Amino acid sequence: MIRLARVGARKQPYYRIVVIEKDRARNGRSIEVVGTYNPRTNPATVDLKHDRLAYWRSKGATLSPTLEKLVTKNPPPYATTPTETASAKATAPEPAASVSDPAAA
Repeated sequence: MIRLARVGARKQPYYRIVVIEKDRARNGRSIEVVGTYNPRTNPATVDLKHDRLAYWRSKGATLSPTLEKLVTKNPPPYATTPTETASAKATAPEPAASVSDPAAA
């Protein structure tokens, strides 16, 4: 399971995003740290190792509901959304008509 583990001081939350066995305690020994989350900054800071998240998800690890929201709001920088590809196609210039054929003009 991939979930948050709190490491901040009292009333100063700071979280590590960890891969951990489901039965372990919230702050128990983790397998790997795959990111951090700081809700105290404006806007909240989320640092993720997207390649490691993808690796662990391919091995069957599930995300906690809170972490699912964080990951969807912070996609990898190289990912494209359907709206980005549609807008790129709409702004692409159309090829110019061939002038070599006088009958077409």
